[in-house]
Amino acid sequence: MLSLASPHPLHRLEFFHHQSNKKISFRCAKISHNKLDSPCWSSRFSGSWNLLSSRRRFHAQSPRTEGDLTESIQVSEERIISSTKAESPANSFLSVLCPLLKLFGGRDPSQERNEYLEVATSSLSSLARFPWGSKALSGISRTNPLHLQLYEFEACPFCRRVREAMTELDLSVEVYPCPKGSLRHREIVRKIGGKELFPFLVDLNTGISMYESGDIVKYLFQQYGQGTNPTFGLLESTLFTGWVPTLLRAGRGMTLWHRAGLEPSKKLKLFSYENNAYARLVREALCELEMPYILHNVGEGSSNSELLLKASGSKEVPYLIDPNTGFRLGDYKKILSYLFQTYSTSS
Repeated sequence: MLSLASPHPLHRLEFFHHQSNKKISFRCAKISHNKLDSPCWSSRFSGSWNLLSSRRRFHAQSPRTEGDLTESIQVSEERIISSTKAESPANSFLSVLCPLLKLFGGRDPSQERNEYLEVATSSLSSLARFPWGSKALSGISRTNPLHLQLYEFEACPFCRRVREAMTELDLSVEVYPCPKGSLRHREIVRKIGGKELFPFLVDLNTGISMYESGDIVKYLFQQYGQGTNPTFGLLESTLFTGWVPTLLRAGRGMTLWHRAGLEPSKKLKLFSYENNAYARLVREALCELEMPYILHNVGEGSSNSELLLKASGSKEVPYLIDPNTGFRLGDYKKILSYLFQTYSTSS
């Protein structure tokens, strides 16, 4: 039998075990009231696809009986676990890494760049993630749904994992960049999912919304890859080499540009594939401008190659189309110049 010795169940708990005459004490993490009452938490991957589920909500009261005390302990434990899941070690590491990379590599992205350095670091980033995100898988019928929405930011290794899967599945997707300092898209994620965590997928075809990159990749292969398993090493390798592009690119595609803010009435269209060194530079700029765009993945063997050939007369990527101005071009340097000149707040 246990008896409560302290009236503070969420700070320090002390119990007295009458049979052994020993006092047991431990501390519980302090959790804010807002987190305790948050109605929406991301559940782990399961057989069903309803991955945004609400946990049971409890209102802690002062325990008065042994039964009440047991329930109070269970409630405190569940809340602590929920708080831990809300901020994983990877996200905590990113929160520290972001300002450091911005400090050491955060030059104004609109200024003239060292072309050789840019291409070299991006090419090494592609080499680190070889062979994932470079070619469309064979033997899979292409449904190519246009109602996938991905909220992410380019520098995030877990968002990269999802983009690699989309290249391999030859999927087109609406991308809503969510850089640090976001003016629009992060707030949308909070309203839909209940927390600010990336990547975040919305599938309008099935009505599914979910966090957790591993769960998203499994879902995409199950739903659009004819039930096949993710490519060998795609999920496991992220923890080892997924950070390399983030570090080599010194945090490009991570933070909102200070002169960003203009949002076009029509989404831009980008033909790209995840592991292309030149396309990466364009996606970084789109993220720093928080520019939503339609991403057409054109990896090796892609069914989108004919669409790209019809639009540009070539199968080279990146290729950007801006329906707002009629701009169409495949030179990454000119694309970067165009984006920062056209969509800065001073334009």
